[in-house]
Amino acid sequence: MTSKVAASAFLSRSYEVSNHLQQSCIRILSFCESTTSRIGSHIHCPVIKLSLLDNLNLCNNLLSLYLKTDGKLNARKLFDEMPQRTVFAWTVMISSHTKGQELASALSLFEEMLASGTVPNEFTFSSVLRSCAGLRDLNYGAKVHGSVIKTGFLGNSVIGSSLTDMYSKCGKLEEARELFSSCKNGADTISWTMMISSLVEARKWKEALEFYSEMVEAGVPPNEFTFVKLLGASSFLGLEFGKVIHSSVIVHGVLLNVVLKTSLVEFYSRFAEMDDSVRVLNSIGEQDVFLWTSVVSGFARNLRAKEAVGTFLQMRGLGLQPDNFTYTAMLSLCSSVQSLDSGKQFHSLTIKVGLEDNTDVGNALLDMYMKCSASEVEALRVFRAMISPNVVSWTTLLLGLVDHGFEQDCFGVLMEMVRLGIEPNVVTLSGVLRACTKLKSVRRVLEIHGYLQRRLVDGEIIVGNSLVDAYASSDKVADAWNVAKSMGKRDTITYTSLVTRFNELAKHEMALSVINHMHGDGIRPDQFSLPGFISASANLGALETGKHLHCYSVKSGYSSSVSVSNSLIDMYAKCGSLEDAKKVFEEIATPDAVSWNGLVSGLASNGCISSALSAFEEMRMKGTEPDSVTFLILLSACNSGRLTEMGLEYFRSMEETHNIKPQIEHNVHLVDILGRAGRLEEATGVLETMPLRPNALIFKTLLRACRYHGNLSLGEDMANKGLALAPSDPAFYILLADLYEESGKQELAQKTRSLMSQKGLSKKLGKSSVEVQGKVHRFFSEDVTTVEKTKGIYAEIEWIKSEIERSGFTYRGNENASYHSAKQAAVFGLVYTSAQTPVHVVKNKILCKDCHDFVSLITRLVDKNITVRDGNRVHVFKNGKCSCKGEEASFVLS
Repeated sequence: MTSKVAASAFLSRSYEVSNHLQQSCIRILSFCESTTSRIGSHIHCPVIKLSLLDNLNLCNNLLSLYLKTDGKLNARKLFDEMPQRTVFAWTVMISSHTKGQELASALSLFEEMLASGTVPNEFTFSSVLRSCAGLRDLNYGAKVHGSVIKTGFLGNSVIGSSLTDMYSKCGKLEEARELFSSCKNGADTISWTMMISSLVEARKWKEALEFYSEMVEAGVPPNEFTFVKLLGASSFLGLEFGKVIHSSVIVHGVLLNVVLKTSLVEFYSRFAEMDDSVRVLNSIGEQDVFLWTSVVSGFARNLRAKEAVGTFLQMRGLGLQPDNFTYTAMLSLCSSVQSLDSGKQFHSLTIKVGLEDNTDVGNALLDMYMKCSASEVEALRVFRAMISPNVVSWTTLLLGLVDHGFEQDCFGVLMEMVRLGIEPNVVTLSGVLRACTKLKSVRRVLEIHGYLQRRLVDGEIIVGNSLVDAYASSDKVADAWNVAKSMGKRDTITYTSLVTRFNELAKHEMALSVINHMHGDGIRPDQFSLPGFISASANLGALETGKHLHCYSVKSGYSSSVSVSNSLIDMYAKCGSLEDAKKVFEEIATPDAVSWNGLVSGLASNGCISSALSAFEEMRMKGTEPDSVTFLILLSACNSGRLTEMGLEYFRSMEETHNIKPQIEHNVHLVDILGRAGRLEEATGVLETMPLRPNALIFKTLLRACRYHGNLSLGEDMANKGLALAPSDPAFYILLADLYEESGKQELAQKTRSLMSQKGLSKKLGKSSVEVQGKVHRFFSEDVTTVEKTKGIYAEIEWIKSEIERSGFTYRGNENASYHSAKQAAVFGLVYTSAQTPVHVVKNKILCKDCHDFVSLITRLVDKNITVRDGNRVHVFKNGKCSCKGEEASFVLS
């Protein structure tokens, strides 16, 4: 009996000791968990030795501690050792995988949990639904929704919020709204905020604000996170919306914690309201590095360099150490304002504070050196020093190489990226396509296109737009259209690329047709695409269409865009409407160099040489620096106006006064000026002494001058040198044959023309176009011996000739020029336009004397203005007179 009592007492004492030990372990674990201390994990060993794993409470506390302090590996080992697993154990494990973005693993654990027979609770379901939302797995989410209903948790606010979030992130916003509405009465602040967040993520910004209004009406108090989401929506809606939200923060007495203050700073910075951003920064409440960095970034984004540097220094003065994001913002500012010296100073600072190995800082340094330095050497040094370059690093390097003219090297960079297992993103691939565009390499474009198709990213809008541009710039028009049509979505950039490239390829009618395709996609021309359409109208002489586009620009609010105004000046000038061109120029608030160039060029091409040169002087007086294009226009004006000495003075002033190095085009104009003045020896001297290699055009220009002045020996020399560079250019043969003919060497002239025929070369076909009622009509020069004079436009030309003779005007027409394209276009415009409508003809070659006289006489017969823009200038015919004043240099002999 005594032994039994003793045994019972021993067992009772052992139980008390064991229970006390377990309670002590639990208390230690709870303390360690609250202080996030890893020391508590040492209890695991005695727990195993003392066989305490059966204590579920103890194991749950130990599991929770591992997940907080030691990661999932040891936690999983403990979880697998546990003889029994409670719903708490399963839930914390699933939750840890969800938080760690191991979403598929979280769902696998949930499946194991269900298979074990453990019933999930509301927190389990919430974590699982968040994993479904992250994976955008609607099917699995719907199954979990079914389980929620079966287990009776549907009215739970935590699960309701998670379900709403899951449906909205899976693109089922209507279902999310219905779900929210069904449990609206019991919804708390978190549920409302989750729904607002879903609407913001779905870019339904106005609806997010409407939901906030309903939230307030329902008497649910918003918190700081509600306002953070609302400020995100207001960033896209406008400044006034955000100010209303800021007022609501004050009205509801919500504490301005650091997260909300940062959101307010970022909101005001977006609208360049930096004074408000600074007021938020200085308001009562906590401050941290992120908040100060937001202010620094705001100043940097708005290019307020002085304030950005000042805030950066103030931040350091307060003992707040700028982080990688702060330095990234400052380096981005240096890139934007092209300040290499400042960039180097910040580079030194990053090294001093130990951020030289940070990838974000490295990327910003790489971008800064690529954009600010004339050489790529420093940027390459930064890239090679980077420990872990990411896709942004490689993309920045590639784009920088394109900008520095190393397009061919970009393909090697792409191959190296792929070899290292770094997946190029759409920006990288867009950069490679830009290299193809600059190289005009169709083969490379096809290779990259194939790679994109294999990667299934050719439909991405950024890549698609780059592909369209690459094909169009290489004259692969059909391929460009096919890519555009295959894109799931097109935008203004797609169409702007097409119209720009079509204009470059002289496919101006095709460029104008792009408007119809834009309209079909519901896209309206903007300030970037409009200049392209106006330019197409200018090149076609389509004044009526150009005026419609001008009207559209005014109604749409784009007339204030300088690029739109510049294109309008060019269009009106090319169509001979100088007064309209001047009016547009005068309406520009701050004309840039392009605006002034357009005005000077328009005046010069319309024969107003003196006014053009005066406009240039006004340009200088008003502080706009001329560029190389300005001097091309001035030299051309002096050439047209026979202002030889002034042309020479402008050429000299380029380098001496304006530090602009003359290019080959400037030298061509100089040779033309001297050649027309008969100063052939000086023109030859320019050729021999210029620091540039002569091209075929400069030899052709001097050959033309030799023909005009009858210098046979020099002309032969120029023809030989020019043909060595451009053996397939028929102009050399034509000019040389004419020179031989005019020098009385008929046999050599005939031989030259025969040689030209043997080589399969022919004279450039004359083409002219005229716009009638918004449609452009094209005409081609015809051989007088092959047409029926009694039909169509030819009959109209013959009738006008007879009317000229009947009216007593002298017209000695050249039979061979009877049906030149310019005559056909002018007569067509005369016949098919109303009496008040001017006729605008565009010709691809210089107008011949016969056509010039013919059109001039038409305007004596009929009270009508006719404008002909040829390859040299604009001829404005009115009352039998032309703006060129009949100068021989303005046209060619028939």
